[in-house]
Amino acid sequence: MSKIEKGQKLPSVTLKKAGADGLDEINIADHVAGKNVIIFAVPGAFTPTCAEQHLPSFLENYDDIIAGGVDEIICVAVNDPFVMAHWEDVSGAKGKITMLPDGNAAFTKAIGMDFDGSGFGLGTRSLRYLMHVEDGTVTALQVEDNPGEMTITSGSQCISLLQNAA
Repeated sequence: MSKIEKGQKLPSVTLKKAGADGLDEINIADHVAGKNVIIFAVPGAFTPTCAEQHLPSFLENYDDIIAGGVDEIICVAVNDPFVMAHWEDVSGAKGKITMLPDGNAAFTKAIGMDFDGSGFGLGTRSLRYLMHVEDGTVTALQVEDNPGEMTITSGSQCISLLQNAA
């Protein structure tokens, strides 16, 4: 599929997230319906740029992003539910950022944001992007040219994106 664009609806894809009683199913289209959300994706939990810069940038800017009218911040990564749950626990994201594992890259592929990271031993991964979604519709999207870099998808860039949309 070609990359999702501004004005398009998020597809109905069910992801599995580790919960208190096992795996919870979360249909992403249903989950964001009626909400103003930020979705950012990282190529992998615990990878250097993702863990040391990208996720922390959203935690550092959390209050300002939420003050911009955002109901929820979601981080998507092509990792299994247990890795994402552990990353949520050790990163300080718990209670602030919803960590959504896309273990089979179903959502990532459905929106055309997948890339082949097998040359680095990573398999299929997500491009690094920042997306503003209102009631299921993409209102802004920024995608990094190089998934190893974070220049236009950080938490501070998210604040600029929200200010420009206002």
